Amino acid sequence: MNVPVYLEIGQKRVFACALDWPGWCRLGKDEEQALAALALYAERYAIVAAEAGLTFSADPEPHFEIVERLPGSGTTDFGAPGKVASSDRESFPAEEAKRIAALVEAAWRIFDVVVNRAPAELAKGPRGGGRDRDKIVEHVLAAETAYARTIGVRQKQPEAKATSDILALRQALLDGLRAGSEATSPVEKGWPLRYAARRIAWHVLDHAWEIEDKSI
Repeated sequence: MNVPVYLEIGQKRVFACALDWPGWCRLGKDEEQALAALALYAERYAIVAAEAGLTFSADPEPHFEIVERLPGSGTTDFGAPGKVASSDRESFPAEEAKRIAALVEAAWRIFDVVVNRAPAELAKGPRGGGRDRDKIVEHVLAAETAYARTIGVRQKQPEAKATSDILALRQALLDGLRAGSEATSPVEKGWPLRYAARRIAWHVLDHAWEIEDKSI
């Protein structure tokens, strides 16, 4: 499988992100580690693609084509992909908008399944750090409420148990992603839709996989 990838290179950390697969982004201390981590998560990401009804080869040794290297920032070193790739600013067909929205929606469904199966208390780090399940859910909802504003969706942060409000926020985000095809963001100083989809899906999956790995 040939996978176009861009690298976001900070002073302490590097992100490797698959351009065409929102959410398939992994972190390392350098380029080699970031690409190795991305390859390691191909099998996990295949579940997301299948949930979206898309064909994806979970090749244990995918061929990564590095199409761009971007200078990172404090966001990169903090642990989040914060740079927009050049191709994210290009227009794209309506079918592609539907495809990336389907992957974001699949990430949410997987997150919900993981949360429902997980214990309330999660394993902590070596120094006792880390959030428990419900705190992670609240954190994800807070982030998505903020991310939504970058594509013109303004809604109040849902409560963790307010299923209808969560679904309304997600639907508004999906509608925004599906409707877009232009290179520019729908709001001034906002995010291009390709990047918005990648950031949202990455954040959801990163925490879904964290919950899986820390379930006692």
